[in-house]
Amino acid sequence: MFTGIIEEVGSIKGIEGSPGGARRFRIGCRTVIDDLFIGDSLSVNGVCLTVVTKLKGEVHLEVVEETIKKTTLGSLRIGDPVNLERAAAMNSRIGGHLVQGHVDATGKVLSIQKLPLSWIFRFRIPKQLMKYVIPVGSIAINGVSLTVAEKLSDSFKVAIIPHTFEHTVFSSLRVGSSVNIEVDMMAKYMESLLKK
Repeated sequence: MFTGIIEEVGSIKGIEGSPGGARRFRIGCRTVIDDLFIGDSLSVNGVCLTVVTKLKGEVHLEVVEETIKKTTLGSLRIGDPVNLERAAAMNSRIGGHLVQGHVDATGKVLSIQKLPLSWIFRFRIPKQLMKYVIPVGSIAINGVSLTVAEKLSDSFKVAIIPHTFEHTVFSSLRVGSSVNIEVDMMAKYMESLLKK
């Protein structure tokens, strides 16, 4: 379980495996490595992965074919920046919202509007997920806990403050970029309970 508060932006140092198949990522990092151990969970652009090797300044994580198919991890290249967050400790504050690291789908950046003190990003996601998007509700984009600023008929907007823009991969996103989307799990649980 994560909070969606990114601890650092790491970088892809190496990728082993075949296109479309399982892969092993080597990720350079400084902050999250401090108390990270083999077998721990690490959120990489919002995807919960398991640490299999820890070296000085980098961790190795394995990604199965199903995760490659359902997320943007398959499009990562050496040198790409990635959002990193260690699993939440149960005795710490939840600064964002409860994020599982189980990506529901990928979305696309439709527009980026620069305002004097912030940015407005508009995203399109699969139609079946739009029912979980509500104004001022929570959503995780590439693992970042965000608040929905506006819901449109086929998309939604979020406002990004300078700190988030500068300390996550939001600064590297462009119109057309693909992102990992995780809708609020509470909405999915409620829907499942109400169906019974």
